[in-house]
Amino acid sequence: MEFVIFIAFALMLIGAAGIILLKKPLDKVIMFSILDAGFLLSVVLFKYLDVALFIALSGPLSTLVFIMAIVKIKEIRFKKVESGEIHD
Repeated sequence: MEFVIFIAFALMLIGAAGIILLKKPLDKVIMFSILDAGFLLSVVLFKYLDVALFIALSGPLSTLVFIMAIVKIKEIRFKKVESGEIHD
């Protein structure tokens, strides 16, 4: 049982470190999914099954919102470069 708890916390730490350290937005989405998997596993291990159900249902929605935000930021940056507001 302790080994599974170790895996859950390792997934959360790897996901959090990846979100902080990686530069590419799509890599951050992958790390967010790893963090979410570890968090869900730890909630299940502590027997909060009603909370785990909510996490399992809201996890894909939050990932979609995260991806939509990345796309919107890229569009805004592209429009600023196109209009000449940003100079390198």
